[in-house]
Amino acid sequence: MKAIAVARRLAVLGALSALPLGAGPAMAQQESGSQPLTLDRALQTIRAERRAVNDENRAREQRFLERRDEQQAELSRIRREVADAEAAAAELEASRNENQRRLDELKAQLDERQGEFGELFGAARAAAADLKEQLDESLVSAQYPGRGEELAEIAESDTLPSIDQLEYLWFTLMQEANQQSKVVRFDAPVIGTDNRPETRSVTRLGPFTAFADGRYLQYGDDTLRFLPRQPGGGATAAAERVAGHAGDGFVGGVIDPSLGRLLGLVVESPTLRERVDQGGGIGYAIIVVALAGTLLALYKWVSLTITSSRVRAQMRSDSPSTGNPLGRVMQVYADHRDADIETLQLKLDDAVLKEVPKLEGGLNIVKVLAAVAPLMGLLGTVIGMIVTFQAITLFGTGDPKLMAGGISQALVTTVLGLIAAIPLLLLHAFAANASRRVSQVLEEQSAGMVAEYAEGRG
Repeated sequence: MKAIAVARRLAVLGALSALPLGAGPAMAQQESGSQPLTLDRALQTIRAERRAVNDENRAREQRFLERRDEQQAELSRIRREVADAEAAAAELEASRNENQRRLDELKAQLDERQGEFGELFGAARAAAADLKEQLDESLVSAQYPGRGEELAEIAESDTLPSIDQLEYLWFTLMQEANQQSKVVRFDAPVIGTDNRPETRSVTRLGPFTAFADGRYLQYGDDTLRFLPRQPGGGATAAAERVAGHAGDGFVGGVIDPSLGRLLGLVVESPTLRERVDQGGGIGYAIIVVALAGTLLALYKWVSLTITSSRVRAQMRSDSPSTGNPLGRVMQVYADHRDADIETLQLKLDDAVLKEVPKLEGGLNIVKVLAAVAPLMGLLGTVIGMIVTFQAITLFGTGDPKLMAGGISQALVTTVLGLIAAIPLLLLHAFAANASRRVSQVLEEQSAGMVAEYAEGRG
């Protein structure tokens, strides 16, 4: 505001200085109804504006002083509150130190009065904690639920346990030891595959194994539930025998010495179908090759065995039969007995050569499939390793499960290739041996007929 007033005064002074001092009568006279602009009037205007500015500045100074007093009063009040708070904090600190000192004295007095009982009660709390941890996983707790609550209270308490608590600890420990040597039946809720609890008759073999309806159970989170996958072999039959045994004497059963861990691994171990699925498309292709080669090899082996038996029967008969290779060769001998010996020998050799491809037909296919199967397994191995390295590139080596799929594919395809190749090679060997025996018999009989014909002509 003061700067604006000064600017106005400078403007008025500038206008006055621009007027000529010796102006004529026409310049001295103004229009009717207006006052002439004189130096006195300009000074009056400047004095009025100066007074207004001073009044405004004094009002602002008054307001500033009043506000300064209020802020000073507020600052004094806050300082008094801070001083009071510091005094209260000092009193509380002194009280806390006194209480801590008193507490240390009481603890020292308590330790002195407890003496050896303090170590005894510490051992009792440790025993309660260990027993609770054992009961949380024990099958006995399925028959006697809720035993761990009071044990947890004993283990977590900062005070000395009472006589009742010590007696409960002793009783629970004896109960657990006693029940571990018994085979009992009791009714308990069991969660089935539909995730609904149903009351069933449960047979428990100590702390090792429990089953209901001939199926094994696992215990966890204070509940019994059926294993998602039951163990194979005679384990399920043994469970049914034990559950159905009502008399005295002994009956064979199966227990899990690891207290349920081995049965839990049954769920995680893959089945034969799951292992085959790990091989992927290459694994199924190997299985198709193995089945096709096995069926063809078995067919050839059986057919050659039948042919061999027919040839042996033909050897004991003089009348040729066209139902076997030797009979067809003998029929050629009978048809060309009037020819010379060289022609007869050529005819017999031709008849034997015609029979050999029939005997060996399909064996080369079995041999090729036996060689292709391990090569396909090697192909699956390479693909599995590529998948593994891709997983390592994307996710690193922090989690081995990310690499398990590729490694499983690599190993499963290798195994399938070897499983397919080994029986195919054996079957090919057996069938080829049977074919060679029949071919050898045909050659021997052909040579014998030629020799007999030569002796007759001589």
